[in-house]
Amino acid sequence: MNIKDLQYFLAVAELEHFGKAAAKCHISQPTLSGQIKKLEEQLGITLFERNNRKVIVTEPAKKIALYAKQIIGEVNCIKEIAKNLQDPLSGKFRLGAFPTLSPYIFPNIVMQSKKVMPELRLILIEEKTEQLLEMLNHGTIDAAFLALPVANDFLVTHPLFEDEFYLAVPSNHELTQHKYADQNILKAHTVLLLEEGHCLRDQSLDACHLYNIEEEQDFKATGLETLRQMVKAGTGITFMPHIAIKKNEAGIDYIPFKQPAPKRSIGLVWRKTTARKKVMDKLIEMKLDFEVKI
Repeated sequence: MNIKDLQYFLAVAELEHFGKAAAKCHISQPTLSGQIKKLEEQLGITLFERNNRKVIVTEPAKKIALYAKQIIGEVNCIKEIAKNLQDPLSGKFRLGAFPTLSPYIFPNIVMQSKKVMPELRLILIEEKTEQLLEMLNHGTIDAAFLALPVANDFLVTHPLFEDEFYLAVPSNHELTQHKYADQNILKAHTVLLLEEGHCLRDQSLDACHLYNIEEEQDFKATGLETLRQMVKAGTGITFMPHIAIKKNEAGIDYIPFKQPAPKRSIGLVWRKTTARKKVMDKLIEMKLDFEVKI
């Protein structure tokens, strides 16, 4: 058993297709099939049930895949350590953020990193929080901007800034007459929220409970910009993080909440075993350049 065998095995387990896995690994399908068969013989178990139409990952293979991913991740860490000994601020750096943050933070990060780390090649990944955490654990990204807290002993978190929520309402809405949003004026309203899987939805639901607001059940937005446009169209009201607010925006007003306002804490998260700690330090130093000023 070697690293290549584990990579082949993981490709088949992920894609559930020998042809697609072979293409991903840049080898022929017969070669891939032969290596998988050899691995099964070494382990003395069947990893995949296959016929002409489909491939099924066996239960033992699912368990083995978890350890194989960890092994591949550690091997990648070893390679990165060796590569970055000469220049830790160069090479590829895979940085993630969730969809309700990435459009507002990535452009500034790219601009600043070019000045501070000109030899670094940033690869930006936008995914939901659950996927980003999985990618961090498996070593497929180097770091991510996430909402804190993150409960994972394998990861390090560094708080960067607090992003307060505002109440977004149509410009002609009755709530625009109020200077601040509080429980008294909101209890008679419902709010538009994102679909399941967005961490901002969970944070907004916490705010709903705090202010006794009901969610609009007939609408679930796929993204923050969809929510913004629905508010402008007069469909309803919603929560908007301050980092996403646009100045002098027509058709929508943003009302601050009475203190203590609902908010999300944004931090940089990376693996304890990373070889790119110097890059993390530079990203943290840049925080004042993308921190939201109220």
